[in-house]
Amino acid sequence: MTSIGEALVAHLTARGVDCVFGIPGVHTIELYRGLAASSIRHVTPRHEQGAGFMADGYARTSGKPGVAFVITGPGLTNTLTAMGQARADSVPMLVVSGVNATDSLGKGLGHLHELPDQQALARTVALVSERVECADDLAPALDSAFAPFRSGRPGPTHVEIPLDVAGAEAPQPPLLVPSNGAPPVDAAKIKQAVQMISNARAPVILAGGGTRHAARQLRAFAEKLGAPVVQTVNARGVLFDHPLGIPASPSLTAVRALIEASDLVLAFGTELGQTDYDMYATGVMPQINTLIRVDRCAEQLARHRADLTILGDTAEVLDVLTSQLAAPRANTGGAARAAQTRNAAFDELGPEMRALSEILNAARDAVPNAIFVGDSAYPIYAGNLYYDHDRPGGWFNAATGFGALGYGIPAAIGAAIAEPSARVICISGDGGAQFSLPEMMCAVDENLPITFVIWNNHGYQEIATSMQAVDVTVVGCDPTPPDFEHIANAHEMPFWRCGDDAKAIASALSSATSHDGPTLIEIRAPNVARPGYETSPQ
Repeated sequence: MTSIGEALVAHLTARGVDCVFGIPGVHTIELYRGLAASSIRHVTPRHEQGAGFMADGYARTSGKPGVAFVITGPGLTNTLTAMGQARADSVPMLVVSGVNATDSLGKGLGHLHELPDQQALARTVALVSERVECADDLAPALDSAFAPFRSGRPGPTHVEIPLDVAGAEAPQPPLLVPSNGAPPVDAAKIKQAVQMISNARAPVILAGGGTRHAARQLRAFAEKLGAPVVQTVNARGVLFDHPLGIPASPSLTAVRALIEASDLVLAFGTELGQTDYDMYATGVMPQINTLIRVDRCAEQLARHRADLTILGDTAEVLDVLTSQLAAPRANTGGAARAAQTRNAAFDELGPEMRALSEILNAARDAVPNAIFVGDSAYPIYAGNLYYDHDRPGGWFNAATGFGALGYGIPAAIGAAIAEPSARVICISGDGGAQFSLPEMMCAVDENLPITFVIWNNHGYQEIATSMQAVDVTVVGCDPTPPDFEHIANAHEMPFWRCGDDAKAIASALSSATSHDGPTLIEIRAPNVARPGYETSPQ
C-alpha cells in the first residue's frame, strides 16, 4: 500500500512531470511524502504567486504543463494571480493544493487557512477544479485536470486534496495515461481552405502564440504561399529575420492597413484579443475581408466571425495545408508587402519607442539565442510594438492579456529550469521588480543562468505619463526603489550599472552573461515623473 500523496507523485511522474514549484506547509506535508524518492525536481520560491509564475515560465518554454504545490487558503489565493495570467495567455498549469478536512468544509469553524468555499474560488479562474475525497478519486481528478493540456485551449487547472485524505492509504496505482485527445483534422475543410488560398491574390498570415512550437511548419507554409506573416507578442521569433516576417503589433496603423488590404487572412493559433489587435483600446479591431481561422479550441473558434474555421493542432494543420498546396506561388508580392509594412510600422513608433526597439536589438545581438522574459516595463512595451527575436518562443511577458506585475523575475526562473542550456534575460521595471525581488534568491539557490535587467526610471513612468495626458495630477507613481547594487550584493550576484545607451547595455550584457549563475544589471533610465532623477551611468 501507499498513501494518496505518494500516489499523486507517481501519477505526475507517469504524465511526464519533472519539476514542481512549491512552498511546503503543514497542509501539504503529505503531498511531499513521495517527492524526495521520485525523479521530480522541487524548486522552492519565496511566495506562492512566484510558484505560479515560475510554473508559467516553465510551461511556455518547455511546452509541458507547469506544476505548483501550494497550501490551503492563502497558498491558493496567492497563486490565483498567476493562474489569471496563465488563463489569459493559454498556458498549461496545474495547481495542486491542500484544503481543510472534509468534515469541516463550508462550516465556518475557524480552522487554520479556512475559506468559505476554496474550490468555488479556484473555479473562477481554473478551467477545471477537482477535489480528491478518496483514493478512487485521484486518477479521474488528474485525468480531468490534464485533459485541457491535451486538446482544446490550455490554461490553469486545479486539484485539491483534503488534510484527512492526503495521508490515507491507497493501492499502488495503475499508471495509465490517456492518449492525446486532439481531434482529427477535417479533410473537407482542408480542401475548402486550399481552394480559398489558391484563389487569393494578396494573402496575409496572422501568427499567434499557438505557433510558438510550430515555427518550422509555419515557415514552410508561408514560403510556399508567399504571404507576409504578422506575429503577435507570443509568436515573436517564429520567423526571425525572414523576408516575409512582420514582427510588429497588429494594432499599428501600418499593419492594420496590410491586413485590411488583404483578400484572405489566415489566422493560426491566435485568439484575436484586444491586447494584441487593439492595444490602444480604441474599440476598433482591424477589418478583415475574408478570414480562415485555425485553432485547437472549438470555443475559441466560435468567438469571432470567420468564413472558415478549422479545428486542430496548428503544426498538423500547417503541414497538411503545405502538402496540398500547389507549387510555391510567385505572384503574391509577399516579400515586398512585408518589407513595406515593416518600414512603415517602425517609422510609426516615434523616436522614443524606436530607440527602445534598437536597444532590444542590441541586447539580442549581444546574447544570441537567449530567452527574453519581461514584466510590464518601457522596453517591453516597445518590443511588443516592434521587435524581432531570434528564438521561437523566446520572447514573452506579462504586459498583454492579464497584465500582472511581478511576473518577470519568477517566470524567468521557470524558463531557466525548463531550458538550462539557454541564457535567460529578464527585463523588469523598478516598480514591477519590487513585487517579486525575493524570488531572485531562488535563482541563486538553483544557480540559474539568468541576467536580471532592471529598467530603473524611479517609479511607474507609464502610469505617470498616462495621468499627465488626461490632466490628472500625478499621485502614487514614485515609489522609491532600493539600491539595486546592494540588492545584488545581498544575493551575492555580480552587478553592473549603465545608462540607457544601446552600446553600453550590450556591453554590460556581454559581461554579465559570461558568468555561469545569476547576475544583475541596473539601467538608469530617464524619468518623466521626476525630472531631476539621476540617469548618468555609474
